[in-house]
Amino acid sequence: MRSSARLGPQERADAWSRLGQHTFDVLVIGGGVTGAGTALDAVTRGLDTALVEARDFASGTSSRSSKLFHGGLRYLEQMNFGLVAEALRERDLMLTRIAPHLVKPVPFIYPLKHRMWERPYVGSGLLLYDAMARGRSVPPHRHLTRTGALRLVPGLRQDALVGAIRYYDAQADDARHTLTVIRTAARYGAVVRNSSEVTEFLLEGGRIVGVKVRDVDSGDTTTIRAKVVINCTGVWTDDIQRLTGGRGRFKVRASKGVHVLVARDRIASEAGLILRTERSVLFVIPWGNHWIIGTTDTDWTLDLAHPAASRADIDYLLSHVNEVLAVPLTREDIEGVYAGLRPLLAGESEQTSQLSREHAVARPLPGLVSIAGGKYTTYRVMAKDAVDAARPDLGQSLPPSVTEHVPLAGAEGYHALVNQVDALADTYGLPVWRMQRLLDRYGSLVDELLDLAEADRSLLEPLPGAGEYLSVEARYAASHEAAVHLDDILARRTRISIEVPHRGTETAEPVATLVADVLGWDKARIRNEVEVYQARVAAERESQTKPDDLSADAERLLAPDTRKLAVGRALG
Repeated sequence: MRSSARLGPQERADAWSRLGQHTFDVLVIGGGVTGAGTALDAVTRGLDTALVEARDFASGTSSRSSKLFHGGLRYLEQMNFGLVAEALRERDLMLTRIAPHLVKPVPFIYPLKHRMWERPYVGSGLLLYDAMARGRSVPPHRHLTRTGALRLVPGLRQDALVGAIRYYDAQADDARHTLTVIRTAARYGAVVRNSSEVTEFLLEGGRIVGVKVRDVDSGDTTTIRAKVVINCTGVWTDDIQRLTGGRGRFKVRASKGVHVLVARDRIASEAGLILRTERSVLFVIPWGNHWIIGTTDTDWTLDLAHPAASRADIDYLLSHVNEVLAVPLTREDIEGVYAGLRPLLAGESEQTSQLSREHAVARPLPGLVSIAGGKYTTYRVMAKDAVDAARPDLGQSLPPSVTEHVPLAGAEGYHALVNQVDALADTYGLPVWRMQRLLDRYGSLVDELLDLAEADRSLLEPLPGAGEYLSVEARYAASHEAAVHLDDILARRTRISIEVPHRGTETAEPVATLVADVLGWDKARIRNEVEVYQARVAAERESQTKPDDLSADAERLLAPDTRKLAVGRALG
């Protein structure tokens, strides 16, 4: 029986009560895409499931990726055929069945720099890439002459290529996709809650039987009991493992990936780019009215919650992309910057560390399963493996995973609504492009969103300072999408924090005022949320001028953390 996918303040209060009063089959720790997928996998197998997240859903790696669903050409070159085939299958499932409203095809140009050998070498790889995908969810690759490539990407220097190959992968707003997986799990009955930090494990007879959790916004605590706890905390895997008092089966290393955003008109192109670097590859990815350029790949041993991009990171990206651009980019062209941490499996030697993009599942204690590694694209496979590994603790017949047949919330009816987009736009007095954009963000859940504007048509006005978004989207984030703080709305429910030059500072107060009555904020709380957000933006900007990780991290940490302030606000 399905429940509502709504995650508002009342549902949040109800979830807290249920967490403390019920024994679950499965408790998932971590609200990134792996944890979200694990909760959905478990609940759709008929297991009584709960999920807790210490910060916000997708607040870590799952909102700071390259935003691609892809097989990974470099893994193909490393002859990791199994990983590529698995990822391509997942990409096609997302495009066609699971999330067609959120995941879209995206074209890339691979510039060729060497005559004779490079075209057959790369072309044969892309031929295999297309063959491994099996389906026809994206067009096949196509060879281009230099003239043909420059027609598609006039922004390239003429001496930067001798020809090119165009191929397709897929992209999605990672934070929105993760949130939608969470909401789908809630629709099937999972109890999900953010701002709920695990502080202690409960052990009885040498096995894990539950956890103690603290609400980081109120300071309240509760105990959650479960037959099995699944640790899906990414770069925090080792920290959670230490809470058990035992040793894990693997260690996780954090690798920092930095991306920058520039306005779409700064690079003249009709497709994205994939460029070889001395370390890996560099993507230039179309993203609405912007290009995302990334990524870096460097070890990170500092603050896990707020990784900082340094001047060196940004200079690296600019220098490499400028090698092929006719009109070089400068720091002044950058409108947004974000840094994320990849959870890579760290082996005993460099040889085992090379397996870092594979995922690993372990059962270090009875009642505890840990999963780490992997890549965003294969989250659903990782989730299946994690729940399968919990079989010894569940003491019951475990049905097989069914998530490959479970569309995410908003997918059902999406294509029909797209066919009706003109009529929908006319009904609500919106431009067709804006209604299409809403459908591509919410799918058939757009009805819930637009219902909020029935009584107040002013909610259909653009947000001040962030005209791509409507006021109703901020309101919906608070009433339906589990947003608890202003930062949740500006950084993850929308992507205003990286998509406008002011990074949300001009939009912060209007949004806080707009959601205040939904979230129960008074004037002092509105002021506090705005000040904390503005301090975050100022600290991030300053950190990006620092020469290295250490100084950038120190600068970023000068900003207050809204979830660490929350308890003080609640008790004050």
